[in-house]
Amino acid sequence: MYGYWGKDLKNRKRKTRDMRNAMPEMLKELDSDGSLRLVRVWRQWDEMLGEFASMVRPLGHRGKTLILYAEDPMIAAEAAYFSQIITDRINSHFGEEVFDKVRFELLNGRVPLGKPSATARREEPLRYKKPKVLGTLNDQIDPESPVGRCYRAYQKIFDDE
Repeated sequence: MYGYWGKDLKNRKRKTRDMRNAMPEMLKELDSDGSLRLVRVWRQWDEMLGEFASMVRPLGHRGKTLILYAEDPMIAAEAAYFSQIITDRINSHFGEEVFDKVRFELLNGRVPLGKPSATARREEPLRYKKPKVLGTLNDQIDPESPVGRCYRAYQKIFDDE
């Protein structure tokens, strides 16, 4: 039996089966910027890094540099000491050099991988109570001094409410 292009159907089925086997290699060629590797890293993040995984999370990549975020500057500074361990764990997990460097950034309102933007919520700004004694030092501090200007600026925060 011949198909539309004059080839028999049995031969066409065999080529389709070969295409399924070739799909991973074809996707690897199409993934020139490494985005699929980043998805694999994100999906297996907890498994690769264990208890350390909750402190930093993948944000993106630039070439072979993995960009991780931390919500706290202290955590980002501390995590920088573990950057070689992070790259070693990721590379050994996949059996190839996926990333060769790690860079840490603060989240600063960006939506990380794994958190849809619809569910990402912004925290309300902190509300401070106006101190009862605020303004009692106005006559004791020179308003033109740096301390006086700072004190007046602090008072203005509560005047705007």
